[in-house]
Amino acid sequence: METFYLSDKGRVRQHNEDCVGVFENEAGILAIVADGMGGHLAGDVASQMTVSSFKILWEQVKTIENPKEAEAWLTAKISEVNKVVYDHSLTNPECQGMGTTFVGAIITSSFATIGHIGDSRCYLLNNSGYKQVTNDHSLVNELVRTGQISKDDAEHHPRKNVLLRALGTEQSVELDLTTIEFEQDNILLLCSDGLTNKVSDEMMQEELSNRHPLSEKVETLIQQANDNGGEDNISVALIKMTTNHELGEESC
Repeated sequence: METFYLSDKGRVRQHNEDCVGVFENEAGILAIVADGMGGHLAGDVASQMTVSSFKILWEQVKTIENPKEAEAWLTAKISEVNKVVYDHSLTNPECQGMGTTFVGAIITSSFATIGHIGDSRCYLLNNSGYKQVTNDHSLVNELVRTGQISKDDAEHHPRKNVLLRALGTEQSVELDLTTIEFEQDNILLLCSDGLTNKVSDEMMQEELSNRHPLSEKVETLIQQANDNGGEDNISVALIKMTTNHELGEESC
């Protein structure tokens, strides 16, 4: 597999509260994007703790045989990491109320299992086209889902950034899970809302469909988000099913 990921603070924010990690072991690849929130710099703490904790947990995994095992692992470890972040916020006043979104994927040679909390997203490009795999846990998405506002209204809604679910803000948290086939030349995109609020699905599909290296695709997507305002931190991770790989650690 090939991977490339990058996190950029954007053009307005003074700090980057996103954190991205892509980690490989015998079982496969674990990719994560976390978009932190909270008081002064507390969002940094929440997202970094989340990615660092998962890095350590993934290092202990020897095999993931099937989607059931992948889903069970993500469910169990989200509970552990949620407790770590939540307990830290209780014992450190400067971190009170902190939390983070989470989108993570376990990718093997035949499938990808995606778990998410909040409004960071996962997309899939395959022979059928380009589609969003996750559904945002946000107020505006719930309003769209229940028919109270349109998708166009959601783009400019004054409470667009209100989340209904986040990691680390409460004692327990629910993780949504999806498992998909992941075949040769398929591409997974994991990202924070700093990308999706500024770059359309059509633009993302166009960039992912070209023949450029993954590194160039990621850099171009981030540049597009910045060119369109860059008001938020922007994080992107791409994973492509091939026989080769280029892998790093984490970017916060």
